[in-house]
Amino acid sequence: MVTIKLIASLSLFLLILSMSGTTKADTIEDAITTNDNEEYTEAFEWWHSLAEQGYADAQCNLANMYENGKGVPQDYAEALKWYRLAADQGYADAQALLGEMYYRGKGVVQDYAEAVKWYRLAAEKGSVFGQFALGIVYYRGNGVVQDYAEAGKWNRLAADQGLPKAQYILGMMYYIGEGVLQDYVMAHLWFNLASMDLEIRTEAVEGRDIVAAEMTPAQIAEAQRLAREWKPK
Repeated sequence: MVTIKLIASLSLFLLILSMSGTTKADTIEDAITTNDNEEYTEAFEWWHSLAEQGYADAQCNLANMYENGKGVPQDYAEALKWYRLAADQGYADAQALLGEMYYRGKGVVQDYAEAVKWYRLAAEKGSVFGQFALGIVYYRGNGVVQDYAEAGKWNRLAADQGLPKAQYILGMMYYIGEGVLQDYVMAHLWFNLASMDLEIRTEAVEGRDIVAAEMTPAQIAEAQRLAREWKPK
């Protein structure tokens, strides 16, 4: 029997995502703005030089620094400009993050439809954040017709790449039977994998324990075996 507590946990989880925006674990931010011994100002100068030469990865990195105020005053308009230049070159990470700017209304009027356009372009290129973001908008019905099956599809792709938040949501969908056939073994598997991430460990462990209470010992053993053998795709 699906518990109200676990459904409420998913609602709260999605609400937190909507308020907090993108985290370092969900984007390439830690890869492009964080380096333990790096001076942000020097990094900014380096990326700016390469960005002006037309390198899409540098343009994306530069945009991220403007968005987060790393090495330069925060400037959403400049971030939007550089994300768009990289996105127009087909750079998937920039497409996903440009979509996020539209989704949050950063430096531009909030536009879910435009966000979805960029999320989809990124997702179809294999961007884990683009896939996760597209799964979320389909789950909520923001900029698209609400479609749990599509939400499950895109969250599965992101989960398969190892994104913990996507794994948690996929575990919830398997537990509830939303967009996928209800499957407690799969729910346990994805909650268990998500629990490896410290940021969402509490929620994932709670989900795993709740579903485990409704499983047979054989089902739990199978889910644990799948978790041990799982590898990101």
